[in-house]
Amino acid sequence: MAPSKSDPTLWPSLPYQEWSSTCETVHMWTQIVGKLKLELCAPENHWWHVALYVTPLGLTTGPIPYETFTFQVEFDFSCHQLRIVTSAAKAEIITLEPKSVRKFYLEVMEALGRLNIKIRIDTLPREVPHPIRFEEDIVHSSYDKVAMEKFRTILNQCDRAFREFRGRFCGKSSPVHFFWGGFDLAETRFTGKVKEIQNADGNATTFAEEHSVGFWPGSEFYPTAGFYAYALPPPVGYYQSSIDPEGARYDETLGEFVLDYEAVRTLPDPYQAIIAFAQSTYEAAANLGNWDRSNLEKVILERIPSVVNR
Repeated sequence: MAPSKSDPTLWPSLPYQEWSSTCETVHMWTQIVGKLKLELCAPENHWWHVALYVTPLGLTTGPIPYETFTFQVEFDFSCHQLRIVTSAAKAEIITLEPKSVRKFYLEVMEALGRLNIKIRIDTLPREVPHPIRFEEDIVHSSYDKVAMEKFRTILNQCDRAFREFRGRFCGKSSPVHFFWGGFDLAETRFTGKVKEIQNADGNATTFAEEHSVGFWPGSEFYPTAGFYAYALPPPVGYYQSSIDPEGARYDETLGEFVLDYEAVRTLPDPYQAIIAFAQSTYEAAANLGNWDRSNLEKVILERIPSVVNR
């Protein structure tokens, strides 16, 4: 029998307060791994080259080039391992368990050394208050296996929904990817236009016109897991728009639309609720911003010549 759309095993409860220590520790671990991509991967627009990607078991860097070979780093939140594998068929495994950021950092660098990968990274964390260098951080050292298994499950469900939403758009859009700086999963659509907005000081700020939607597990600043959406630059009236599903709202603290995860997981169909949130926040941006929806939303296959009978 197929699981119910609202099966609690697919949408587990994970209040931030119950796993905040683990969340903060793993956030730092992903920053260590993500900075390998920052150093070695060719730059892409909007920092896409540094992001991680959701896998059935956790998160991965995808292939990273190094000299004459490639390697990949994978977080497995089911077997609770960090695996580093190379195209030379060599591998190193690090156990994910309660340990300090300092110890994890040293283990990763030592494992890379054994694989003949010599690299130095900037050890100061990004986008967090009161950053502690990795080699000095003995403050963050928690790892709750049950919480990480729940987090893995949630990421997989969100990744599925965001991928379906992304497939409805044939303009420029980001992959569905996980940013280790903000510790959030996100997808972004672009019109291909650049706009300047005049600031109060008389200077102008340039934006690539976009709509973004994502999921974050909570943080010290905003200790509630949920979904967010924003438009840059926001068209006039955007944040006064009516958004689906019920419970979605504009949050003045974040300056974004938000939808609490704990409310979503108890709905009859959480998956469709996520897509409704993504779609309605996008439509508000596109309609008020006069996006060329007739071209940006054409079915992609209509633009690809048939190769069936060639």
